[in-house]
Amino acid sequence: MKRWGLVSTAVALALTLVVLAVMGAREPLPGNDAGELAAPLPMAPRVPTSSSSGPPPTVPPPANPPSWMRRLQPNEKPPQFVLFSFDGAASKAHWDRVLPLTKRVNAHVTGLLSGVYLVADQDKRSYTGPGHEPGYASISFGGTRQEVAQRIEYLNDAIEAGHEIGTHYNGHYCQGDEPSVGRWDTAAWNRELDQFFEIVDKARRQGFALDPAAVRGGRTPCLEGKWDQAFPAMKQHGLVYDTSHVSLGVVWPSVQDGLWEFPMPEVRVPALGKQVVMMDFNLWYALNGAKEDASRAAEYTQVVVDTYRSVYRKTFNSNRAPLVIGNHFNEWAGGAFSAAVEQYMGEVCVQPETVCATYTEVIQWMQLQDPVVLEQFRRMPAARN
Repeated sequence: MKRWGLVSTAVALALTLVVLAVMGAREPLPGNDAGELAAPLPMAPRVPTSSSSGPPPTVPPPANPPSWMRRLQPNEKPPQFVLFSFDGAASKAHWDRVLPLTKRVNAHVTGLLSGVYLVADQDKRSYTGPGHEPGYASISFGGTRQEVAQRIEYLNDAIEAGHEIGTHYNGHYCQGDEPSVGRWDTAAWNRELDQFFEIVDKARRQGFALDPAAVRGGRTPCLEGKWDQAFPAMKQHGLVYDTSHVSLGVVWPSVQDGLWEFPMPEVRVPALGKQVVMMDFNLWYALNGAKEDASRAAEYTQVVVDTYRSVYRKTFNSNRAPLVIGNHFNEWAGGAFSAAVEQYMGEVCVQPETVCATYTEVIQWMQLQDPVVLEQFRRMPAARN
């Protein structure tokens, strides 16, 4: 799902084409529990090159803050935040498992919604991706109008339970499906976000409970984008965070061009002895080239859970930076990666001094802290397992 800096365009495109050959060019409907089409990341970190000197963006405080939502005492360590996020975020089967699990372990997660999942197939020409034909997207649309209505109902259940809905934009045009998001200028990003919020507004007239003002951030398709072009559009649409960059190890969020940036960490997979971006598809690609093999599901689940545990231990015992764990609602490799994230959520969210929270909740917590203390956290070395 992500792209790295120091590999040539030709190599990156070749990798994408390999994945297209393996998985096909479109994903099934979200109701069929598929994750998104995703290209593997080349093996070098992409690090933001600019930062904002202005004040960080703010969000309103929570109405009923939990006990951990407070200013740290002198020399007190921060909680170990764990941020589970799901790109696409529109599978009922997966929400049906995640919602009772999060209630049991007192966790909140973030669903990064692809807008076209709220657009019925018969209405798909109402969406035009920048540079593409009306009614075309790299992922499936929402099925029948009845399926869209059902999707709104279970997304409402997630919102009512305190989970966050962010944006994964709409058409999911990654490198190779040109013009891909990595080529878009600010006008194109503005058009994509205009349409995302238009889709949300239309869904609200159908009973969707998502307040557009509560959409505070997102992740770009395949982590692609020219950030000097994308970030201005994000800010113009009221977003306050992004989670599309990649960091070498786990680091504290910083303000990049006026937005909070929560990078995806590149970590060591102990079973493989190699560095991989901690996203389910990237882990799958590192394990066997993203080839479907349900017979190895238990093995892959164990490898991923062991990786999560290793990264958590290192982070908890060092810089305590928020740990971003990226996923999709998918049944890849016999459901190995969904099983891994659900198993790990069940064990980590009940650990002492650990909070499984949304991006917005972490921002609200950071707003309460002494800026000098936060800057000290950001200057700590990355947690590298």
